[in-house]
Amino acid sequence: MAGEAGGIGAELGLLADDTPDGFRSGFVALVGRPNAGKSTLLNACMGEKVAITSPVAQTTRRRMRAVVNREGYQLVFVDTPGIHKPKDGLGSELNRSALAELSDVDVVALLIDASAPIGRGDAWVAERVRASSAVKILVLTKADRVDQARMVEQLEAARALVDFDDEIVVSSTEGFNVEPFIELVSRYLPEGPRWFPRGMDTDTDDATLVAEFVREKVLLRTREEVPHSVGVLCDSFERSSRLVRVHATIFVEREGQKGILIGKRGEMVKHIGTDARHDLERLFGRKVYLELAVRVRPGWRDDPVEIRRMGYAFEE
Repeated sequence: MAGEAGGIGAELGLLADDTPDGFRSGFVALVGRPNAGKSTLLNACMGEKVAITSPVAQTTRRRMRAVVNREGYQLVFVDTPGIHKPKDGLGSELNRSALAELSDVDVVALLIDASAPIGRGDAWVAERVRASSAVKILVLTKADRVDQARMVEQLEAARALVDFDDEIVVSSTEGFNVEPFIELVSRYLPEGPRWFPRGMDTDTDDATLVAEFVREKVLLRTREEVPHSVGVLCDSFERSSRLVRVHATIFVEREGQKGILIGKRGEMVKHIGTDARHDLERLFGRKVYLELAVRVRPGWRDDPVEIRRMGYAFEE
């Protein structure tokens, strides 16, 4: 969508015609180390699965905007890749994408895993958060995994990282404090227009959603065997009133990884396709015919052209 120059809102059209006086709207970046629970919290806030999740670090590769509409305000969450020490060109691009959001949002929510020791990685992310002019909220995630004593220790350690404007403890999987988190963030939104129309939950296009849900199933099925080498492209997408026809290609870097993904007599890629199809049918509300291919693209994670082609490059 076209818009005025400057900031996240520059890409979006303002829907001011039906915006009442005193309406609040703004952008909230969810940032943190890989596996801090950003996408899980986003899904919990949305009340449905819009972002992929897995136990594998660096699951999120694309920025996703998801919209929460309530009476009197519109909150746009920006889910970012986990900020980490990059080991390849792809990792550097993911960091650039995540860090760029810190200068363009109204609120930064720093997510810290309550069940994991706070270390140098958290401190490195916190240093970047401190430099942001946005409102800063500490979100201690995975509260269901720790006892009260451990929670207090984690809160004290996290408070030492940044001078937070507010804080909250949540458990996304249990639904604990999810709605209070939304209400907390909304109090810091400035008055402004409605950025997205009612009924629009995310700005992610259908082809990207297909690629991401396929990649999620690869991560869940293969775990540590191939995950960071996997990229997915949706090659074709056709929608009718009753059916969605999709073809996607899974890219890996080595022949051995291709063999793992295809599996004996093609069983692995069949399972991946079945798992992804179930999510896509729920998402699109109709039957999905999904065809998958697996190809080898050596060293694609260090190739800027390939990173951009797969949609993982940082767009300024």
